[in-house]
Amino acid sequence: MNKILTIAILLLSCLTANAQNFNFGSITPEDYNFDKKTIDTNANAIVLREFGTACFEMNEEGHVDLALVHHVKIKIYNKDGFNQANIIIPLYKGEYRDEIISDLKASTFNLLNGVFKETMLDKSSIIIENKSKYTNLAKFTLPNLKEGSIIEYSYKLLSPNVFNYKTWEFQSNIPKVQSEFVANIPATYNYHISLRGDQKLGDQKIEVAKKCFTFAGTPINCSKLTYLMKNIPAFVKEDYMTSPNNFLSAIHFELSEYQHINAGKVTYTKSWKDIDNDLIAEESFGSQMKRKDLFKNFASKIAADSLSNLNKAKAIYTFVKKQIKWNNFYGKYTTETIKKALEAKSGNVADINLSLVAALLAANLDAEAVILSTRENGVVSKLYPIVTDFDYVIAKVNIDGISYLLDATEPMLSFGLLPFRCINDKGRVINLKKPSYWIDLKASQKISTSYLLNGKLNLDGTITGKLTIHNQGYAAFNKRREIKNFTSVDDFAEKLEENMPRVKFLNHQIIDLDSVENVLTEEYEIEIKTNNELNSNQFYFNPFIINAISKNPFNLNERNYPIDLGAKSEDRVSINIELPIGFEMLEKPKNLSLALDNNGGKYLLQTNIENNSISLNQTIQLNNAIYQPGEYLSLKTFYSKIIQNQKIDFLLKKVSK
Repeated sequence: MNKILTIAILLLSCLTANAQNFNFGSITPEDYNFDKKTIDTNANAIVLREFGTACFEMNEEGHVDLALVHHVKIKIYNKDGFNQANIIIPLYKGEYRDEIISDLKASTFNLLNGVFKETMLDKSSIIIENKSKYTNLAKFTLPNLKEGSIIEYSYKLLSPNVFNYKTWEFQSNIPKVQSEFVANIPATYNYHISLRGDQKLGDQKIEVAKKCFTFAGTPINCSKLTYLMKNIPAFVKEDYMTSPNNFLSAIHFELSEYQHINAGKVTYTKSWKDIDNDLIAEESFGSQMKRKDLFKNFASKIAADSLSNLNKAKAIYTFVKKQIKWNNFYGKYTTETIKKALEAKSGNVADINLSLVAALLAANLDAEAVILSTRENGVVSKLYPIVTDFDYVIAKVNIDGISYLLDATEPMLSFGLLPFRCINDKGRVINLKKPSYWIDLKASQKISTSYLLNGKLNLDGTITGKLTIHNQGYAAFNKRREIKNFTSVDDFAEKLEENMPRVKFLNHQIIDLDSVENVLTEEYEIEIKTNNELNSNQFYFNPFIINAISKNPFNLNERNYPIDLGAKSEDRVSINIELPIGFEMLEKPKNLSLALDNNGGKYLLQTNIENNSISLNQTIQLNNAIYQPGEYLSLKTFYSKIIQNQKIDFLLKKVSK
């Protein structure tokens, strides 16, 4: 297709769009004295003006490029805004040619003695960093920054991928006074265009650009689309949210069809039936799912063991995890073939999980592939089948009416548990024989932790005893990965002790660290320092010595986006402390019961003294993986009440003899 376009399109220049651009270096007193109160009092930097345009251009080698011109002028108010001068431009790598930048200009302007002094970027300081197999990064920093500086830069990005028209993001992490984008689209192209995000356009225009390029001697008109947005607030990334791409105000373009002048129409907006056929026929996808022959010997072995279908699937899952180590690259297509990945014992996500599908099929299990978009990549469009929206693939096996979603990239994942990066709205199930369909990507287990402390309060004010922690679901997965990052369990325990200054570890052991299907159990013999010795008539003692909540995780005044925790959670604490003889309790934290609306969660606390022992039982449950913005204040209040109650001490008094 690229070859056809190279022959077909003779010339298209961005010059027609540049009429609305602003002159580089035209800094005015109004720019320098811009009052940020008009848009955001707390801003450290503000985009004064931004302009972009995109069109097609013929390069010197006779290839057609998509050209994006980007020009921006920013006012820096204080040192906290200096980071806006660190510019990073992603450059994606193509199969034959990579994206490049050209015509780069960048300067800093400072007002000295009533005159703006320009400090230009030394182009030798531009760094091209190889970030990954698929991406380079062009990086530079504007020079001579001061509080009050104005920085300005512009560049042209040339991309060989003319079928992916560039998304324009009106919103960024700082406010913008004005952002304008002009798209020049030849009449031979038809795009689905959508504005996402909650900000509204200030203006938009559709014009015809006559004879914008010539095809085989025939002049072709263009649609010139202008989009303008003003007074754009900063996008604030909030905790517990998926990709900002899901929420940023931006214009997105999705190519639907291309019309040849003297030939037929090429349709890019395909049906899912077309996508299914393409994926199944694809050498690096469907053909790899069919490679059951590679796992014939192992499938025969587990068949001879007379395992149940579920145990067969678990054995295959464990086998594949051990055979191929993940190289940390995503992808829905294999690097080459799963045979080569098995030989190299290394591969990307598709190498591993399509191997898993093939192995499950080799054992005569009902297995399918699921393509998905990771949380950092954003939510896929449901309006049109766009295969490029998906950046990941997992396996699905159906046993006795139950479906299990599997990812064999993580050694510490238990069967049926997906890493959080995959818990993102919906995935598309690809079956070798049946039509594809959507499936919800939800966490199959909770983040579940329980703490049990049995101890004794000594006369010197220390507590000695045994702390047992049970981790299940995602809590077990996260803890196993954390422990494995250390060279030994002893090093992990030493670091844990450093982070708990009042606690001394006398002994420790981790049970079932490598048995990922079991509960992960931590056992510690500990000594805890309390605030004072028992040498006075009254003794204050705070019982929330294990997993206390010191900071509200929901501390914003308002929430604009859903709170996505990834999974439900449950946290239980049980503490039993034996007291020295001769003490009675005067005060204690109140028993407390809190509930979120619509069964969204609960908090239960019971404290007591009986048979000369203090007992505390606490439960925190969050019953939803996702909460809506309107529920944010309830969550904030919920945790505020818990924190306030946890500040209350037991007050113990010596009983007179």
